[in-house]
Amino acid sequence: MWGGARVAVLALLWGSTFLWIELALRGLSPLQVTFVRCALGALVLVVACYATGHRMPRGVAVWRHIAVAAFFCNALPFALFSLGQQTVDSGLAGALNATTPLWSIALGLALGSERGLRPVRLAGLLLGFTGTIVIFAPWQTTGATGWGALAILGAAASYAVAFTYMGRTLVRKGTPTISLSAAQLVAASGLTALAMPVGGLESVDVGPAVVTAAVVLSVFCTAITFHLTYRIINDEGATNAAVVGYLLPVVSVLLGAVVLGESLSVRVVLGMVVVLVGVGLTRRKTAVAVASDSGDEGRGFEGPGDEGRASGESASSEHAGEHGLARSVSEASAPPAAEEPAAPEPTRGGTTTDGARPTLLENAR
Repeated sequence: MWGGARVAVLALLWGSTFLWIELALRGLSPLQVTFVRCALGALVLVVACYATGHRMPRGVAVWRHIAVAAFFCNALPFALFSLGQQTVDSGLAGALNATTPLWSIALGLALGSERGLRPVRLAGLLLGFTGTIVIFAPWQTTGATGWGALAILGAAASYAVAFTYMGRTLVRKGTPTISLSAAQLVAASGLTALAMPVGGLESVDVGPAVVTAAVVLSVFCTAITFHLTYRIINDEGATNAAVVGYLLPVVSVLLGAVVLGESLSVRVVLGMVVVLVGVGLTRRKTAVAVASDSGDEGRGFEGPGDEGRASGESASSEHAGEHGLARSVSEASAPPAAEEPAAPEPTRGGTTTDGARPTLLENAR
């Protein structure tokens, strides 16, 4: 019962991200929304880090990797989502965010890390991108072919790059989850601050609605979702967290229609369904791998950032979705399809109680 409630809350938080961005943009510029989101989210996680007895990461090498991850997983996609939603409805933004795992596979093929792509997963990849084309409708003058939709697709692709990089440089390095996620948002805040002179010094129109949207976006949809995702993976396994990735675009579309009065055509709905079916087909290899390796200890959660790696060095989202969370979970967007054993709670040293290292999704959050 409580597990289902946590999944529902996480799906609501992740899926509502695009609604809060839309509301925050009514008084802030895209770059201002990005900076507030990173800075306030970082403050929450830094306080949580020290309150739980942990420290921020140390060493030039680890911070260099954190900075790169923060750019591709936080600063860049957050800014692209805010820019894109100036012309794209929040519901459509959530649907386009679901293409993250498709970009992950395409990146794996380009880098040579995705080998022996099975026909069913190749079909899923092609089907997913076909659904994206249906949403864009380039054959219609009224299709979503503007720069805003392209910016959101760029954000989804940025998540794919981030998850792959994080899987290779930050996973299983002994850094506690809370420390790594706090440091990543701190770095993202610094990167965004450097860009503020370009488009972040505009006048603001801050009212109660805008302030509320910015706070909810930063605290709940950026910081707290990291912890909720980790707890679900840790306590109940990957399958329950996987459900979130499929619920995220549904939640974003429903909230956009109910709260903001956004309209949806049959074509857009059909395109979203095709994208989700394609994403589901691309996860078929994960199910086979989990079944064959179910006895392995310390096996991590396989997220969209590394479709072909049995070690589970990737995650979703997110914010997950949108996030970064997560995400992924991000996985924030395209989760695995099979249940895996719950991961043990990490200790202050970055290892788990049975000696296994934290997974990517834990570190990404």
